Amino acid sequence: MRISELERRTGVSRDTLRYYEKQGLLREVGRSGNNYREYPEQAVDRVSMVRQLKGLGFSLTEIRELLDALRSDRINCREGAAVMARKRAGVEARIRELQAVSALLEQQQARLEASARAHGL
Repeated sequence: MRISELERRTGVSRDTLRYYEKQGLLREVGRSGNNYREYPEQAVDRVSMVRQLKGLGFSLTEIRELLDALRSDRINCREGAAVMARKRAGVEARIRELQAVSALLEQQQARLEASARAHGL
């Protein structure tokens, strides 16, 4: 697929897609006879994964390491499992942080709603 279709399907700008390619996050990009970039179907999933991991606070370097581990034939299962365990621990820590923020927001929402009811609002 061409970059315009990948852009449409992922909601990521072509400049960002090209940047991801330069950073080694999208390596499976080919070139057609007229030198247009040709992205494989799996690029949609790859870009979605990058966006999700960025949203969780992962740096592009960390994301590239994770993707390299997933793609690599050189990494053994023990090393791959260790990489995944470290990344998973980071995600779980972030989930705990978000749950704490959610609980705080819920408390403040309840306080404000009670105050509004008390004042007849």
